[in-house]
Amino acid sequence: MRPRHLLIVEDNNAHARLVMMALAEHAVPITTDWVADGDEALAYLHRQGRFAERGELDLVLLDLRLPTIDGFDVLNEIKKNDELKGIPVVVLTTSSYELDMQKAEQAGASAFLVKPITYDDWRLMAGKILQTWCSG
Repeated sequence: MRPRHLLIVEDNNAHARLVMMALAEHAVPITTDWVADGDEALAYLHRQGRFAERGELDLVLLDLRLPTIDGFDVLNEIKKNDELKGIPVVVLTTSSYELDMQKAEQAGASAFLVKPITYDDWRLMAGKILQTWCSG
């Protein structure tokens, strides 16, 4: 089985590092790329500029509150594009607003997860993400 490839779209450096550390603690073969704003996410997804040679993408972990283009716009772009719409998108955000959850679900998010507080909870969440979307 080839390693699963994940894109982390997160503007908070500490959160991005937590996600990558928590994912790395599991025995699932993955590779990750990280972009910090909506413009970079769209360039990555559309293989533009420095992302022209990116490999196959298996999962997007997407924050909602991003500079330049917000996460909802990134999600909508993924789900309306024939080449991208099959990629699962897990919204990973600090927002626990019901309206944000509904909006993400309606736009086609595979899951809506609220960022945990403790590292143990980050690790547990990472394990569930990997088990659900990257173990097959």
